[in-house]
Amino acid sequence: MAFTIQPRQSLIVYTYSLKQTRQLKRYGTVMYVSKKMRYVVLYVNREDVTKLTNQLTHLRFVKRVVASSRPTINETFNGVAAEMVTTTETEDDDE
Repeated sequence: MAFTIQPRQSLIVYTYSLKQTRQLKRYGTVMYVSKKMRYVVLYVNREDVTKLTNQLTHLRFVKRVVASSRPTINETFNGVAAEMVTTTETEDDDE
């Protein structure tokens, strides 16, 4: 039996009150609860994001659900330092 890493994504669930945050444990892993801003960060499998988003929005205590955009962001930073140097040099030349 080989171990495979399951791709995960976070959902930010904004609620009207935090009394029902324990109910969110059945949908995924609760990683963070903000008491002041009343939201919960929930980690779920990436393949279930759309299905769980629809299920969560139909709950009475949920205001809205926002999926994290981290999987779509390019996390490779090769050549970024060189680009920063060239942009600062062109800005200095303009002055």
